Amino acid sequence: MSAEAPLLSFRISVDYPNRPGVLRDVHLEIKSGEILGLVGESGSGKSTIALALLRLLGLKGACVCGEVIFEGRDLLQTPEAQLRAIRGRRMSIVLQSPQASLNPALRIGAQLKEAWRAHASGTPRDCHAAISAALYSAQLRDDAELLHSRPSQLSVGQAQRVNIAMAILHRPALLIADEATSALDTITQSEILDLFVQLNRELRMAILYISHDLMSVSRLCDRVAILYTGQILEAGSTREIFTSPKHSYTRRLLAATQTLHMREAAENASGEPFELSDLYAIKR
Repeated sequence: MSAEAPLLSFRISVDYPNRPGVLRDVHLEIKSGEILGLVGESGSGKSTIALALLRLLGLKGACVCGEVIFEGRDLLQTPEAQLRAIRGRRMSIVLQSPQASLNPALRIGAQLKEAWRAHASGTPRDCHAAISAALYSAQLRDDAELLHSRPSQLSVGQAQRVNIAMAILHRPALLIADEATSALDTITQSEILDLFVQLNRELRMAILYISHDLMSVSRLCDRVAILYTGQILEAGSTREIFTSPKHSYTRRLLAATQTLHMREAAENASGEPFELSDLYAIKR
């Protein structure tokens, strides 16, 4: 892969049985070390994109057409055996429901070990060192209490940090975060967003951040793409999208967010005016 080539470039269309046109010629690119925000309302096709990139939609009976070029290879044409060496190692995903993403029957330490052994070989010391590093990166302590816990014994925030630790265990080039903060309380959500920024800076890990939450997108992302009913309406830098949106749907989306925050300000009796440009915050 040349230095100028994007880490990921895809152009895909997706049909489900009895539901054609879920995605229609969706094209996006992500550079190495970039955070791209994908914004869309429920049912717009955001999670379909995430699963299509990992070529997991076959489990839902969907048909994916087009190409997914990742590190110079078309994943839609890659044999399944080779894909297993990419999923979880070079491209990982963190899902919306933290505890549902973990195996309820296995202790956390066992799940981390399985995730490591899926893509690496070595001594128990090597495994422990990798797990410790991943837990540290996810801002979790490597202690017996955590490793011997089952998912049901963790808070939602702890469970999501464990999922993130598993996703970054092999230091992937791309992390897909599919509504990864939507199940969290406001404080924990803020902490996880800070964690994504830290991972991006320290590991130079590209992130596809999928969300309907414009505030978190404005805080985290370098670029933003707006998805509506299976199509990309516009894409650009975070500053461009939040200060001078071109599409009428994007303008309505931002206006709705402004109205929501004005109501919240009134309820809190803060009296502070809120402008659309206030959504945009430079993260670096």
